[in-house]
Amino acid sequence: MFPEEIQEEIEFEFEEIESLFELYKEELFCLKQKPNLFEITAYAGILHSFYNGLEKILLIISKNIDRQNLTDSKWHKSLLEGMAKENESRKAVLSEEMKNQLMDYLGFRHFFRHAYSFHLEWEEMEDLIKSIHDVWVKFKKEMTSFINNFP
Repeated sequence: MFPEEIQEEIEFEFEEIESLFELYKEELFCLKQKPNLFEITAYAGILHSFYNGLEKILLIISKNIDRQNLTDSKWHKSLLEGMAKENESRKAVLSEEMKNQLMDYLGFRHFFRHAYSFHLEWEEMEDLIKSIHDVWVKFKKEMTSFINNFP
């Protein structure tokens, strides 16, 4: 059975991500034209928040189930790769397909954190925005399956 206190932490993050979608549903799901720079910057912030929420969930598992404290300079990528693999403590948390989709969000997160906002290109983030809800639904489904089928 999955530890209750860890499940509560994950469920809190689920709620936070659901709140993100609720707050920005009009902007995320009613995109009618190419956004201006100000709007692009706002979309970038949403993508950043979304990925950070997913990463928090994966970190909860890494720290509490795997007993790993990732600290090297490439820990973000290592976290995703590790979650797609079975280890002695658990089965794989993420499918390869989900890992690969999240790598795109991670790549954007890295760019966003290290670039000036006026370097953001809509064409580089449009697909991430348009698929954000589908990715969330699939991620949540995989996480729920992992929790429900924990050893």
